[in-house]
Amino acid sequence: MTSAGIKIGLFGIGLDTYWDQFEGLEKRLAGYVDLVSEKIGGFGVEVVNLGLIDNAQKAFDAGSRFKREDVDLIFLYVTTYALSSTVLPVVKKAKVPVIVLNLAPEAAIDYTTFNKLNNRTTMTGEWLASCSACPVPEIANVFKRSNIPFHQITGMLNNDPHVWQEVEEWIAAAKVAHTMYNNTLGVMGNYYGGMLDIYSNLTLQCATFGGHIEIIEVDELSALRSEADVDEIMKKFDTFHTWFDVQSDCSVDELTRAAITAVALDKLVVKYNLGSLAYYHKGTGNINADTMSSVILGTSLLTAQHIPVAGEYEIKNAQAMKIMDSFGAGGSFTEYYAMDFNDDVVLMGHDGPCHPAIAEGKIKVKPLQVYHGKVGSGLSVEMSVKHGPVTLLSVVETADGKIMLLTAEAESVAGPILEIGNTNSRYKFPLGARGFVEAWNAHGPAHHCAIGNGHIASKIQKLGDLLGVECVRVC
Repeated sequence: MTSAGIKIGLFGIGLDTYWDQFEGLEKRLAGYVDLVSEKIGGFGVEVVNLGLIDNAQKAFDAGSRFKREDVDLIFLYVTTYALSSTVLPVVKKAKVPVIVLNLAPEAAIDYTTFNKLNNRTTMTGEWLASCSACPVPEIANVFKRSNIPFHQITGMLNNDPHVWQEVEEWIAAAKVAHTMYNNTLGVMGNYYGGMLDIYSNLTLQCATFGGHIEIIEVDELSALRSEADVDEIMKKFDTFHTWFDVQSDCSVDELTRAAITAVALDKLVVKYNLGSLAYYHKGTGNINADTMSSVILGTSLLTAQHIPVAGEYEIKNAQAMKIMDSFGAGGSFTEYYAMDFNDDVVLMGHDGPCHPAIAEGKIKVKPLQVYHGKVGSGLSVEMSVKHGPVTLLSVVETADGKIMLLTAEAESVAGPILEIGNTNSRYKFPLGARGFVEAWNAHGPAHHCAIGNGHIASKIQKLGDLLGVECVRVC
């Protein structure tokens, strides 16, 4: 599936009765709307700016225009007092999330200058240019009574970084929602038998996030391996050495197996236009066993190329990883490894694919004589997540048949790790290791989650708001 850039709808509201009463007011407020449009466009989106909507008929026309333009999100800039009848037809017709911008042009009215105007009409016009807060309760009331979800940003049009950070986060969340809606998730193989927590409701995933789920047989990947030519294989060798620190005990035969499978994975991605993948297979039969024991380097490269791959057929976590990657945070597959009560950290990691783009240093490639709990042997990757702020995300299926987003913010810290050829890192949480583990587990997530760089829980919360799903932040 293809995904074009998102469109942001913007309209300001005013009251047409004012324009003849207060000279220059309409032009002044329209200028404010254009300024907001320029700032929103600076976040890399197309803006459909309808200017000032100042009566009911224009509101109906605006709603139809936004619907035709297929906007993903609407910003409603409240410039002055306006009737709620100029708002409801727009939002009701467009049927997309709406953010109310309650922005005063400056921090405060200059009372001394204002009171020296000595013309009450002029004074009233000046006040109307600053009374953006006035109709917001009316608009909120109508939205509530109409069962229309809405969100607010309150502040100043100028010199208010908080406002534009919030705007940027809403736009980032809208971009991710758009990406998820247009994503094709491949699921290849079968569940790891007995791992009851990872079993997913595919219909629920599509109903919540959108997208398409393509069911793929492992045999198809095995067949694609036979199509890899020498040039493609040698290019993969070069790519391996660019991205990875290949250890000296990795044999040429194992690197060749991994390169052939990596080439086949690329072909599979192109065939189905995959944006993410979840896989697991016991490897019944020599051909499939050869395929599935040599996927780790190729799936790690896909993950670095914004096609996150989750092992153990963990569909929910493939979704979480795609969300994190779409926010530009990475999104690596992880689970609890151990607890270090001396240093008050939780060790987390996983076997299988890693996310090279968020690694602390270069990832090591090591040969393993056994893939613990799985069939076969071969090459594996060892990395730690880059030191600094991180966010954890779990896509949780709840007992009442809904999706919940579970997040936590922490720090990836330096220290000894388990050098066993897996990804693993040390995380320090504001709640402490003991407090975090108990708080996180209390919400009943599966034992896997996605880890990414940066503190982005507020962005994930906004994504949840846009999708209409609960988002819980542990810390």
